[in-house]
Amino acid sequence: MKIAAYLKALRPRQWTKNLIVFAAPLFAFSINQQSLLGSLLALALFCGASSSFYLLNDIADVEADRRHPVKCNRPIAAGLVKIPVAIAMAAILLGGALILGWLRSPLLGATILSYAILQIAYNLKLKHTVILDVMAIAAGFVLRACAGAAATGIVLSPWFMLCTAMLALFLGIEKRKAELRLLKIKGGKTRAVLRRYSLNLLLRMESVVTNGAIITYAIWSAGPIVKGASTPWMMLTLPFVLYGMFRYQLLSDPREISSIDKNEAETGGETERPEEVLLKDFPIRLTVLSWVMTTFIIMYLNRQGIIT
Repeated sequence: MKIAAYLKALRPRQWTKNLIVFAAPLFAFSINQQSLLGSLLALALFCGASSSFYLLNDIADVEADRRHPVKCNRPIAAGLVKIPVAIAMAAILLGGALILGWLRSPLLGATILSYAILQIAYNLKLKHTVILDVMAIAAGFVLRACAGAAATGIVLSPWFMLCTAMLALFLGIEKRKAELRLLKIKGGKTRAVLRRYSLNLLLRMESVVTNGAIITYAIWSAGPIVKGASTPWMMLTLPFVLYGMFRYQLLSDPREISSIDKNEAETGGETERPEEVLLKDFPIRLTVLSWVMTTFIIMYLNRQGIIT
């Protein structure tokens, strides 16, 4: 029981966010043993670093989490993991990630350090500041992509980095929408920053980042602007991106979510936890799988000289 509580406190389901470290070899069309090993190392280090801050964040928010209808079940808020133990776990995970990252590559170590600084700023100030809170979350995704590039020595396209930031902002805004809906339905106390948002503001922000993500992805996929990737055939993957984003928006619609899961319909729980949608929603999982398969087929045909 104790081990399960410790593992749950690390939020392993959140580790799916760190899979973006594989963007470097994937989008540079450079998948080989060396790049995969580098990406796996970056994945492990970022899982450790991110989990350390999940622990610290849960410690800092323990009182607020105890009042939250969902977060009250987190191990620290529920008293299953003692705060001194959580602090020790966080120190070991973050220290190990920084040291191993630096030994692999000073740039990787610097990227993990930048992520750590961002998370400290987020926990102390940014998460309490309207708009900057979701921008900080997006910056974390960009740093994850940079970590994958640093671990493999591959340069990512600026357009792809912009697209990553836009998609991350999209997820962050959808999460805020779900949290705001949950607050209006169930009431009670919650983070002060959430009360600074309105549904109208979030809808306008959503419109901006949705357009931005689609445009930047289309520009990136249309031309030879990624090292090693010289085929406009990546445009074939655009429909999957469009559907995935629209499906996610559909899931955040209160009128639609009620038909998905009666247990979560009253709370808006699906889109309050973006990683849950990826893991549980079949259409989105199928879309991600189709996107990955199409990308690998394009890469293979490009390598064989069948397409250019």
